[in-house]
Amino acid sequence: MLRFISGRLLESVIVLLVMSFVVYALIGLMPGDPIDLMISANPDLTPKDATRLKALYGLDKPIYERYWNWLTDALQGDFGFSRTYTQPAIDILLPRMGNTAILMTVSLVLALLIAIPIGIYAALKPYTKLDYVINLLCFAGISIPSFWLALLVIILFAVTLAWFPAGGMETIGQGGFWDRAWYMVLPVLVLTLHSAGGFTRYMRASMLQILRQDFIRTARAKGVGEQRMVIAHALRNSVMPVITMVGLSFGALFSGALITETMFSWHGMGKTIYDAILGNDFNLALVGLLFATGMTLLGNFIADACQVWLDPRVSFSSLEDK
Repeated sequence: MLRFISGRLLESVIVLLVMSFVVYALIGLMPGDPIDLMISANPDLTPKDATRLKALYGLDKPIYERYWNWLTDALQGDFGFSRTYTQPAIDILLPRMGNTAILMTVSLVLALLIAIPIGIYAALKPYTKLDYVINLLCFAGISIPSFWLALLVIILFAVTLAWFPAGGMETIGQGGFWDRAWYMVLPVLVLTLHSAGGFTRYMRASMLQILRQDFIRTARAKGVGEQRMVIAHALRNSVMPVITMVGLSFGALFSGALITETMFSWHGMGKTIYDAILGNDFNLALVGLLFATGMTLLGNFIADACQVWLDPRVSFSSLEDK
């Protein structure tokens, strides 16, 4: 186990280093650095002023040298300064990560609570009318773009019925747990509907495959009841592909479900990264994308650990050989 964890940590560090350079290079090569924006905003600045400012901030150096300077500062805990918010980038991202974590956790739990029982029921009643209806709804949830689903939800529940607010995080001057929960309903609904369809499909396919195994036939031949057979024998084996998918989608969810957060003005990681890219806030965008990469790696590790816990046939040593 120790060897597996240390190997994963080393791989994660390498991936983060490579990703940090790639993202830094892509952002650095974007047209319009902060000095160019300052020049366009202040016509009194001369080309000599621009040259002096670029030399002062190190923007006249080659991209690899600028990256090395950023990396050495980042290893010491200095991730740069956000020009949009005039604060250290890490101070901006930490509370936004908390907002996204709340949104992600609630939507992920609800999606699993919906997908697992519905997927099991569809597998127990395959190729029936209800199974076809479930598959149709799942395909609809997967296929509908999140921005279109968000628009439909806003029009129905916020505009037509006026049950929930169309966007934001809390009522100005009020706040509190229940007030924020009220603002969370619509973005959580969109994320849940968008995730539940895929999880249901994976759960149904996995359960169908497990129900055809010999040990299930043996359990039925011994007179094991249908409910006990599903819960005690089939569920534990069929849920593993779903856990793998949760691990793979963990990073995408934590990076903020960018479109959903933007549509509902939810101040999370996705909206922060989006606003930082549009505003040429290089440090904030870079650190946000690296955090998203780190959460993807963490989600994959948690999924592997859950597989070892659920399936006695899988061990950390077998995962090392993959």
